[in-house]
Amino acid sequence: MTGKLIWPYPDEPQSGFWGNTTAIIDWCEENYVVSYYIAEWSNTLTNFMFILVATYYTYCIYRNRLETRFILVGLMFALVGFGSWFFHMTLKYRYQLLDELPMVYATSTPAWSLFCELDWNTFRASKGPVSKRKEWFFGIIVVSFTTGLTWFYMAYQSPIIFQVLYGFLNCLVVAISGSFAYFLIPKNKLDKKNLYTTMGLGIVIFLLGFISWQLDIHMCSFWRYFRRTYLLLPLGTLLELHGWWHILTGMGVYTYIVFLAYLRVLNLGTQDDFLFIWRWRLLPELVRKDSAISTKYSLQFWGPYENENETLHSTNTPINGLPVTSTTTAQAGASN
Repeated sequence: MTGKLIWPYPDEPQSGFWGNTTAIIDWCEENYVVSYYIAEWSNTLTNFMFILVATYYTYCIYRNRLETRFILVGLMFALVGFGSWFFHMTLKYRYQLLDELPMVYATSTPAWSLFCELDWNTFRASKGPVSKRKEWFFGIIVVSFTTGLTWFYMAYQSPIIFQVLYGFLNCLVVAISGSFAYFLIPKNKLDKKNLYTTMGLGIVIFLLGFISWQLDIHMCSFWRYFRRTYLLLPLGTLLELHGWWHILTGMGVYTYIVFLAYLRVLNLGTQDDFLFIWRWRLLPELVRKDSAISTKYSLQFWGPYENENETLHSTNTPINGLPVTSTTTAQAGASN
């Protein structure tokens, strides 16, 4: 059935508002089949997930007065979304650079932070404050790496080399932060559980996005045949797997950088000032204990909701390692 709500894909490749493609990569999604003004419809609009979660993350970091380095991570994360939006909308090389290079810049900031905290003898988080000399030393190394990678990519235009080096930087971040989490001795078991859950969830969601990306690349002819033959437009836009890469990696990266902020707080020993929550039992977030929480939330992933109308105040004190709530207070009173 075809008509106003469902229509077939065009027979011939389409041209559009932005003219010829100058990007060195063109994805599986067929160009200009939905809109004359947007080259890759699904791959463009799904970047809204990056922009949304990056904006929310940056707002939360600022509101809860966490370190500036995490605000910078959020801003770079948002820049990836905007750059990718313009890249997939236009398929121009200059916007491809705005898509891919900020991915390195966004990862280099937590990499620098972790390198500074790392005790290279034990591969654990170092005790006490980090010296300015150490911060400058690793800052120069990270900036040199990202500058060299930027120059190399622009000079040789080799996506494979770029992706390998970017993947290597991500693996370093995961390895070092995973080591910090493993050797960390928190004050209560809930901190450790939430730390592992957030780290694992971020990695799993990101890997699902990576699998979608690879399926989109290596099975492109099958997906195009299936979309053209069975789904038609606009339903075919839901099976653009590179778009699902954007959605899944957006949520995966958000979850992981919340883990990094949480890990930093635990390593600094300032966790008594914060409460780690899961909004709607799914979305991790670190909030100050003197902040009001206006939505439903739980204290562990997919755990029971806390009191929906609860407001936390700075005078709250822990009970058995957990922050005071009306529920825990009642339980404590009942046990006395």
